[in-house]
Amino acid sequence: MKNRLLLAALGAATAITFSVPAFAADKAQDFVDKAAAGGVFEVQSSKIAESKVQDKDVKDFAQKMIHDHGAANAKLENIAGEQKLTVPPETDAKHKSDLDALQAANDSVDKSYMQMQRDAHADAVKLFESYAAEGDNAQLKTFAQETVPTLKMHQEMIEKIASGMDDKTAATSSTTPAVATKGTANPAAPVPGANSFTENQAKGRIQDAGFSEVSALTKDDQGIWRGQATKDGKKTPIALDYQGNVVAGTN
Repeated sequence: MKNRLLLAALGAATAITFSVPAFAADKAQDFVDKAAAGGVFEVQSSKIAESKVQDKDVKDFAQKMIHDHGAANAKLENIAGEQKLTVPPETDAKHKSDLDALQAANDSVDKSYMQMQRDAHADAVKLFESYAAEGDNAQLKTFAQETVPTLKMHQEMIEKIASGMDDKTAATSSTTPAVATKGTANPAAPVPGANSFTENQAKGRIQDAGFSEVSALTKDDQGIWRGQATKDGKKTPIALDYQGNVVAGTN
């Protein structure tokens, strides 16, 4: 009777011993699945955005995401391989939907891309912090701990860039009904107002409107850049207001 009880106890202990690694492997695999899906999304979305965004800060950020998350993805893949875990080759359905929307967008994607980055990094920080604190695989846990500061640095960059974009929007917006719409001349331009364009930016904006030989640019007391430019072989006075309206033939 005692022998049977002893064997039963040993059997139960053996079952517990083998069940723990199985649970641990599942937990580690779940982390790898989610971390890889997020990492792939970061790189792929940034590659799409890199060629579509207009703001230089956003473009620089996208390039940094490609570099940083590309390196993190490679490190995760190496660790997962050593631990006999599987790395999914592509992102998950939710992120795939975001990638499709980003790819299909015809207008500026600066704001939508940055919002995607804000959401993705919030999820990533939560995932990595959780595994860094409670992870069961030593190598993956160390990887999570080492990656969290980089993810948080990215979050700070996102908020700083987003704030700068808001400032630029505010600087070129107006409460007057004379605001120009895309592809439509503003009949009341040039519109007086605080002009945030530098001289070089003003010159570039005027050149983008089809003028050349832009010269003698000065900003008057109404915030309007005025100077001379050439178009169709004819020299003409030129003006640029704070909304970005370019008007020829006005003094």
